[in-house]
Amino acid sequence: MSDSGSARPFRAQLQTMFRQHGGQLRLSEALAQGFSRYQFYQLRDEGLIEPVSRGLYRLADLPPIENPDLVAAVTRFPHAVLCLISALDWHGITTQVPHQVYLAVERGARLPVLDYPPVAGYRLSGRAFSAGIEHVDVDGITLNVYNPEKTLADCFKFRNRIGMDVVLEALELYRTRKTFLPGKLMEYARICRVANVMAPYVEARL
Repeated sequence: MSDSGSARPFRAQLQTMFRQHGGQLRLSEALAQGFSRYQFYQLRDEGLIEPVSRGLYRLADLPPIENPDLVAAVTRFPHAVLCLISALDWHGITTQVPHQVYLAVERGARLPVLDYPPVAGYRLSGRAFSAGIEHVDVDGITLNVYNPEKTLADCFKFRNRIGMDVVLEALELYRTRKTFLPGKLMEYARICRVANVMAPYVEARL
């Protein structure tokens, strides 16, 4: 897409394209529409757009991103699902502060790796991966996150990695802060093959 002697046409057209994509746009999408890297980066150098993560930019006049680490991880790994401590934190049922973004991917997929923010990847298979996924909007990006009950079942499954104290605190906070649904908890416990482990702890809170 030529500039035809003036910088204004491509600027206006690029900014319009950003707005058509909700204010965020990948460099690859702009290149596919005929814009050049030079034109794209000129907007960046002039402060009109700013990077969100590698290859993804947003209009600089948008409100600040509330969850930059999540947005960066999700844009790099759009098919992954927020899980374990990151999902507990999302649902407000932990006092832990995630120092990594915990992501689940389907078995056979490459584990997510990112320098920043640091990412911890887990492979799940079949319904253990696909069940209980919620789709939520985070700063204009669709985030996949396991619902509270599936998250707790996963935490029991990976209790040796995240610590049983963390798991039991999350179960108690779920009981006090959410609608306690023992049947739903045990449904996901069976999917994750931890029903025998979880049952006594769930029953103790009835």
